[in-house]
Amino acid sequence: MGIVSSRDKALNTEHDDNREDRERGDAPADPTATPKPSDGSNETAPGILSIHEHPIPFMTLARIRLVRFMLVAVVRCFTLTGLYLLGCLFAIGEYIVDFRRRRRVHTRLKEYFKDEATPSFRRRYAVRYFMRVRCDKMFYTIMDRIPREKIVNRVELTGIQNIDDGREKGRGVYVALCHFGSHHIAGLLMALLGYELAGVRDGKESAVRRYIQYRYTETFPEIRRMKMFAANSFPRGIYRHLQQNKIVASLLDAARKRGEHTKTEPVLLFGEERDVLIGPLQIAIRCDSVMLQGFIVSKPYYRYEVVVTPPLIDRQPDADEPEVIRAILKQYAAGVEDFARRNPDHLMNI
Repeated sequence: MGIVSSRDKALNTEHDDNREDRERGDAPADPTATPKPSDGSNETAPGILSIHEHPIPFMTLARIRLVRFMLVAVVRCFTLTGLYLLGCLFAIGEYIVDFRRRRRVHTRLKEYFKDEATPSFRRRYAVRYFMRVRCDKMFYTIMDRIPREKIVNRVELTGIQNIDDGREKGRGVYVALCHFGSHHIAGLLMALLGYELAGVRDGKESAVRRYIQYRYTETFPEIRRMKMFAANSFPRGIYRHLQQNKIVASLLDAARKRGEHTKTEPVLLFGEERDVLIGPLQIAIRCDSVMLQGFIVSKPYYRYEVVVTPPLIDRQPDADEPEVIRAILKQYAAGVEDFARRNPDHLMNI
């Protein structure tokens, strides 16, 4: 099954899925209506803060809207190319002025790449890091104001057949992500391409992220079908999503535990033993889902490449769960290191 047939199938079944969601109370009756808030009473997204129950302060909201207005004005006057060049210029200024963050980026590059991270190496990729992050933030902030065709035409898909092949087995697909690349943009792009995606993230997102996500659901019907689960919530929604042969994606290399009961496992990553989250991974194993690894590459002028690897492991029926987890994490760590070496500027969470 190819990407075209998969998207067509997803879009053709959207009507039926929306009807099922309405019967469960998960979606609004009118596909053009404002989406139902995702609060603690909604079992599809427990623990996710809603802008309805947790309103954004007036001044914060005013600043967000002012920034969006200015960015949209730049796009209308100078197109996305002009916005990208403005973002690069602004990022260079940030690199010069924000010495604390610059030092953190240099430290992280040296921590990951050891002797390879010479001063010239760190300077080059630190500047690229600032440029990539600033430009991606600008794009993310106003993506709902850009025509859908312009967004989709800027996305290159590599290995997407692995998702289609995984869904053919009928037990769902789990995609392991990492803190390299703008994964929040990757999720939105996949949803726009017609894939039924659920993300696992921190329930206490920033006001900007919550507001932008809300605007996306108002603009794009596909985004309304994208589920979000809090990392420290009861995993029933994740189980259900996989059992319905849909896609779940989460970050394994989180920088901190999200709750007392967060499950972690040590893995050798960049020459050091680091703890990674294994909760969603355990659920995928118990659902016998296909487990893949995903990355997103930010290219110049707001072009993106979504990369999906083949299955992380060919699971044997009699293999023990801890053994399977260790084998998956070993492959996962190797994939993260390989991607980082090819894209040193794609650091995140700094």
